[in-house]
Amino acid sequence: MASRALLLALACFLLVNTKVSSQRDEEILVENAALVSPGSPIYKSSPPPPSPSPSPPKSSPPPPLVKTAPPPPPAVVKTPPSPPPVVKTPPPPPPTAKPPRNRQECTPLCAVRCKFHSRQNICMRACLTCCDRCKCVPPGQYGNHDKCGKCYAGMTTRGGRRKCP
Repeated sequence: MASRALLLALACFLLVNTKVSSQRDEEILVENAALVSPGSPIYKSSPPPPSPSPSPPKSSPPPPLVKTAPPPPPAVVKTPPSPPPVVKTPPPPPPTAKPPRNRQECTPLCAVRCKFHSRQNICMRACLTCCDRCKCVPPGQYGNHDKCGKCYAGMTTRGGRRKCP
């Protein structure tokens, strides 16, 4: 209840304060309107410019300007065109082993691939399936999927994960 009374007192104070300030603004406008006579411009004219003060006597005229010719443009030195860069062709890739033809040839390759896998039996089963279908097993224990092409790199499980290790 006390907060309502405080809120009411604050609202009354603001209302009275606003009313007083608006009346004061009206009084100022009336005073300004009385100062300006009808038919005269609302804006006060600017004061007349100050009269020019006498300038001090000149001591001596400045020396005449001597025109000089602009310096000649710098000489352009033409350099002969540089020879085109020599493009070295990369050496041919070393001969790779023949792709495995059957499941027996895939087994040793997949054994190397799955050597350090935490679930070797599952890795071997997936690797042998990929090797049988794509006729390739990437080198190393992990990665290098792009070495065997799209077949090996693009094969996925039903869940959308890579099938081939």
